[in-house]
Amino acid sequence: MAVKKALVLSCLLGASFLAQAAPASFVVQDIQVEGLQRVTLGAALLNLPIRVGDSVDSVTLANAIKKLYASGNFEDVKVYRDGQVLQVAVKERPTISSIEFSGNKDIKEEQLTQSLESSGIRVGDPLDRTVLSSLEKGLEDFYYGVGKYSAKVKAIVTPLPRNRVDLKFTFVEGEAAKIQQINIVGNNVFPEEKLLAQLSLKDDVPWWNFTGDQRYQKQKLAGDIETLRSYYMDRGYIRFTQESTQVSMTPDKKGVYVTLNVKEGDQYKVSGIQLKGDLIDRGGEMKGLIPIETGSIYSASQVTHTEEVLSKFLGRYGYAYPKVVTFPQVNDQTKEVELIVNIEPGPRVYVRNINFTGNVTTKDEVLRREMRQMEGTWLSSDSVEQSKTRLNRLGFFETAEVDTKRVPGSDDQVDLDFKVKEQPAGSINAGVGYGTESGLSLQAGLQQDNFMGTGKKIGISASTNKYSKSVDLSYNDPYFTVDGVSLGGRLYYNQFSAADANIVDYENTTIGFRLSSGFPVNENNRLDFSLGVENNKLSQPNPYLQVDEFWKVYSENKDGDNRMVFNTVDVTAGWTRSTLNKGQFPTAGDRQRVNAKVTVPGMDLQYFKLNAEDAHYFPFDADHKWVLMAKARASYGNGYGSNGSYDHVLPFFENYFAGGFDTLRGFKSNTVGPKALYYYNLSGNDVIQGTDSSVGGNALAVASLEMIVPTPFASETYQPQLRTSFFIDAGSVWDTTFDYDQYRNRCFSGCNYLADYSDPTNYRASAGLSLQWLSPMGPLVFAIARPLKQYEGDRTEFFSFNIGRTF
Repeated sequence: MAVKKALVLSCLLGASFLAQAAPASFVVQDIQVEGLQRVTLGAALLNLPIRVGDSVDSVTLANAIKKLYASGNFEDVKVYRDGQVLQVAVKERPTISSIEFSGNKDIKEEQLTQSLESSGIRVGDPLDRTVLSSLEKGLEDFYYGVGKYSAKVKAIVTPLPRNRVDLKFTFVEGEAAKIQQINIVGNNVFPEEKLLAQLSLKDDVPWWNFTGDQRYQKQKLAGDIETLRSYYMDRGYIRFTQESTQVSMTPDKKGVYVTLNVKEGDQYKVSGIQLKGDLIDRGGEMKGLIPIETGSIYSASQVTHTEEVLSKFLGRYGYAYPKVVTFPQVNDQTKEVELIVNIEPGPRVYVRNINFTGNVTTKDEVLRREMRQMEGTWLSSDSVEQSKTRLNRLGFFETAEVDTKRVPGSDDQVDLDFKVKEQPAGSINAGVGYGTESGLSLQAGLQQDNFMGTGKKIGISASTNKYSKSVDLSYNDPYFTVDGVSLGGRLYYNQFSAADANIVDYENTTIGFRLSSGFPVNENNRLDFSLGVENNKLSQPNPYLQVDEFWKVYSENKDGDNRMVFNTVDVTAGWTRSTLNKGQFPTAGDRQRVNAKVTVPGMDLQYFKLNAEDAHYFPFDADHKWVLMAKARASYGNGYGSNGSYDHVLPFFENYFAGGFDTLRGFKSNTVGPKALYYYNLSGNDVIQGTDSSVGGNALAVASLEMIVPTPFASETYQPQLRTSFFIDAGSVWDTTFDYDQYRNRCFSGCNYLADYSDPTNYRASAGLSLQWLSPMGPLVFAIARPLKQYEGDRTEFFSFNIGRTF
């Protein structure tokens, strides 16, 4: 009878329990364990709740077997009694030697490995065979969820020597079931076609619709049901219910029919809105923020938007964690809804500490002076967001994020943790560059917009290329005072050969010095001023007709080498407004600039120049990966006053030019606009012949439209340093002083290159693809473009690039 009881107990426990006929209990004088390989004797005895000297019975032995199984080390346990000796025979679970997957396409191996590890299946651990069947079923359920109802998953265990096993999961995924038909039953207000258009699942996908999905997925269906509910709730049908869903499958499990039964109910209107709770004495302001009007159709999304607006409003005044909940009071008789908005602002929250991380080079004080949220004051969501925006605008950081953390043990204090990721803000360089505009260039120097992490800008450089040699020293302290008043200066020398820059032949040697300063008007607006002194020495071996007047006006400025020498003092003033979210590669916001430059009366040259720029960025998605950018620029310059019998004119070396990266891609740099005209003597008569050399004009208008897209094949790590865009450029350069009638009747040989250069409608246009990269060696710019509209004499350029250039 005792043996039978032991066997029954063994069956109940899933193990064999054998014992000799003996009294119901006995005192253990020794414990022997057999079958151990990987598990040590000490570990086995530790899991056995019986010690020598213990009195045991059938219940004690049953608990001992359970404990040994629960250790996870054994797949079989047998207990024997030999006199007063307790004998335990175990069979260890095999160790997993390797795990393989075969046939899986929809699930990546990384996902499978994570799923197995969460179930305790990993290489080097004991194998629990009881878990395998549940894993097989769980993986098959995943495939059923994505519409693959014929999928099969099988776990194959292959024994190896030394109690090891290979574990292999084989997958037969099969084909996903396609939706044959979706029916919506019970709709009367909206046609079925309108409702089906709201769903992501489709029962008919045209060949051209690459985003359409006809494959049945359980999760997507649940999302579509919620979308349908929101569609009705946003149109006043507050009693809408989705009563049932039927999903039927074809016998071959390759097709699915979906039927949604809905009950629309009646349309409800808003009868009134009440604000209740603690309104912090700003109830009037909050009511003015509510976008819902009495008598309007009820909209659930508008209610949610109202809650968000009010929560954000409370966040401005330090109530960082408010509870704004709307309780609709539905009157089914009048078909009206009264909205009761309950406001619990909670305690006003104060900022204890502001911390910065990630700024390896940039000093904390540079970041801290951009803060508009102060420590010790109440937390303002607007101030925090403005602080984050100002960090991004600096151009020193690839990203700047902020995290608000509550202070442990305090319900009215938080810490702000700003985390930045630095990017190159300049470089110490000595090397060789090349560009399609500048040719081979040699450069050496230091250019830093964040010198030694102080936020100060310095530049010491010397460079030479095919049309220019220059030396430049510059310095700017954006926070010369704590109020943000800047102070800077620049000393420069330049030799410029216009013929090598695609401009009509002349040479200009310039020496100058400029002192600049500026101050912020408010968060988005700034005024800048500068005073400059400049000396120019010009020579022109073959003057062209449009510049003749200039040579006449200033003939007395020639020196002994037949060069014109000019000394000028000028004053500039500028206004800048910017709401851009970043200093480099902005993706949202806009920027406007207006600048004016005028030389001081009584100088050798008396002229003025005006410039206006406008740029807007419109993101299409929350991640700002798809952005539309539109920008435009207009410039105009002219002389003022008179020099004896002549009026002052705009110096030709101050003319505007178009073509190249900054204005019109697809056209060579500085080649768009008025061309040079020369006199030739033909049979004793002076005739005019045009050339393709550009002379520029005193007026310019350019515009660009760009679609910024994610850079293909670039990982998320490198996307912030890259910018890819498709663009359309258009622009015109003209000379408002040009007299077309004066020249056209004397033009020679078909009037080549002669046009009405005073006409601003003679615009050019191009389209193409651009790639910009903030590389460690400096900015790199690449462009492929085709002209859409061009004129005789324009020089086009399909591919252009530049290295080490600011853009």
